[in-house]
Amino acid sequence: MQHICLYFQVHQPYRLKRYRFFNIGEDRKYFDDFENRMHMQRIANDSYLYTNKILLDLIKKHKKKFKVSFSISGMALEQFKEFAPEVLESFKELAKTGSVEFLAETYSHSLISMFDKDEFKLQVNEHVKAIKKYFGQTPKVFRNTELIYDNLIGQAVSEMGYKAMITEGAKHILGWKSPNVLYYNVLKPELKLILKNYKLSDDIAFRFSDEAWDEYPLTAKKYASWINELDDKQEIVNLFMDYETFGEHQKAHTGIFDFLKTFPAEIIKNKKFKFATPSEIAKKHEPVASMNVPYAISWADEERDLTAWLGNEMQKEAFNKLYELLPKIKIIKRPDLQKAWRYLQTSDHFYYMSTKILSDGMVHDYFNPFNSPYDAFINYMNVLSDFQLRVNEAYEQSIPEEPEDIMNKIKDFEKKIYDLYLILNKPAMIERVKPIFAAIEKTKKEYVAIAGTKKTVKALPKKKIVVSKSKKKPTKKISVKKRTSKKDIIKKDDLTKIEGIGPKISSILFDAGINTFKKLSKAKGEKISEILIKFGGNAYKRFNPSTWGEQANLTDSGKWDALKKLQDKLDGGRKK
Repeated sequence: MQHICLYFQVHQPYRLKRYRFFNIGEDRKYFDDFENRMHMQRIANDSYLYTNKILLDLIKKHKKKFKVSFSISGMALEQFKEFAPEVLESFKELAKTGSVEFLAETYSHSLISMFDKDEFKLQVNEHVKAIKKYFGQTPKVFRNTELIYDNLIGQAVSEMGYKAMITEGAKHILGWKSPNVLYYNVLKPELKLILKNYKLSDDIAFRFSDEAWDEYPLTAKKYASWINELDDKQEIVNLFMDYETFGEHQKAHTGIFDFLKTFPAEIIKNKKFKFATPSEIAKKHEPVASMNVPYAISWADEERDLTAWLGNEMQKEAFNKLYELLPKIKIIKRPDLQKAWRYLQTSDHFYYMSTKILSDGMVHDYFNPFNSPYDAFINYMNVLSDFQLRVNEAYEQSIPEEPEDIMNKIKDFEKKIYDLYLILNKPAMIERVKPIFAAIEKTKKEYVAIAGTKKTVKALPKKKIVVSKSKKKPTKKISVKKRTSKKDIIKKDDLTKIEGIGPKISSILFDAGINTFKKLSKAKGEKISEILIKFGGNAYKRFNPSTWGEQANLTDSGKWDALKKLQDKLDGGRKK
């Protein structure tokens, strides 16, 4: 039996607002809420809601004979929930039919699979949790961002437990071979590869409304005849496309909705092909050969590679600068920074920076909300510069001390120990302490002797140790000093309770004599800034201690509720 697999990608990025150089360090809101809301609600009305209704009606009409599959990015799910909850509900209705399969992908619709295997796995797991939460399904098939795939990505996907993955049937990889059969990963043969038939898919996604196309207009009957004419060796036909094809990229007046309504019936009545989901195809068909992909492929542009996102120096610079922050992000647990981190990874930001021309350039321009790729790059890098400042500040507060500072302290202690060693080894000092050590040894032996009797005894009375310096000089009594009482200990407060103060800053303030909340509350902000720069260097110029005195006063007074209210209004110790 031959099968047709209909797969739709649903994704919307969080669009950045226009963020200028002078916003860096001042404005911490990066995303255009108004634009994102407007864009999502418009597409919901023009595309998602009506297309979902058509699919639901088709499933009810044809029962189990009609099936479709989706992957919905985490970015789209969040925007559905925030801006268009009715869309999320309509997808839930489709999930209840049992004729719709949801695939796994990266939550952020990111390019992380090309950079870090562990972070890749975390993002996939996060997306799986979201799909299970909203639709009650645990994905069995994987779809990477933009269908990006190579041998190593396939290996990583297989190690996550997936038995099948969909990707592009790139002609420069397949050569004379057909995309209408299954293949397997060369490193993990158990991973089945389901390939997009790019020609038949693009007939709908790109050429449907092109009046200059030889096959225009495309009807459901004509399109179904092309599929039914395929020979029996063509086991599967995989039609993969953006869901926005219906109503957004191909507007309603083009007849795209009428095409969707009638196409399934044309296939079903012929009985040669049956509709199936990706997991059903992987179960019912076996691979015919391996597919070796040493360099990554995708479903974008004519090249079907990564140049849509990493094809010029601007894109590479932005990508590398973003992922330089990954080691610090793994340590920082602040929800606001983690959220911005997810949103900034979305592949669309790099897509907007493409400088391609001709047909590919036209497609990039169509999707680009900026005036040019250069504007997109400058805007993104301004945002990233501010985000980097915030990450570095949070990282500073998240770790006790930098390794370099710890090593300097160790060296300082080693020097002090060595200096003390030299003093103790002076001949005069050795002669002076010998009698003390002898007296200690004698007392120690007395304790040992008493312990040997195995009898309970009272504690020995305190003795004054008499040390004779010389025969000529009178003896001098040396008494053991009393233990320092709690009252004698200088009170020190934990200054890290003040928002904006981390362990390193606390150490600097302690060294400067500001070791209690009371002292901190009386110190002026300008004076604290001078101390930080003097003892910590110019790197501490970015810290703003203007609220530390007020926080310290509340803490010293025990006014915890007032302190919490104040700190809720702060961000890194500064007023939001």
